[in-house]
Amino acid sequence: MRLDKFLKVSRLIKRRTVANEACDAEKVLVNGKAARASYEVKIGDIIEILIGKPLKVRVLDVREFSKKEEASALYEAV
Repeated sequence: MRLDKFLKVSRLIKRRTVANEACDAEKVLVNGKAARASYEVKIGDIIEILIGKPLKVRVLDVREFSKKEEASALYEAV
């Protein structure tokens, strides 16, 4: 799954366009490196979001859709 879509589905960032812009501005790091919105997210990746309060999470699951209650099961804070 694309990074921008994962950020939206997991509700780490509210909108996909905002996630896309954050990736373009190099505000999203995957495994310590700036990542493009088209990066393919894999289980075990460490994602850092440098917007506002920095957030660092580990990907636990990758799904096309998730309900609001299930979104936090896709990642864990590191």
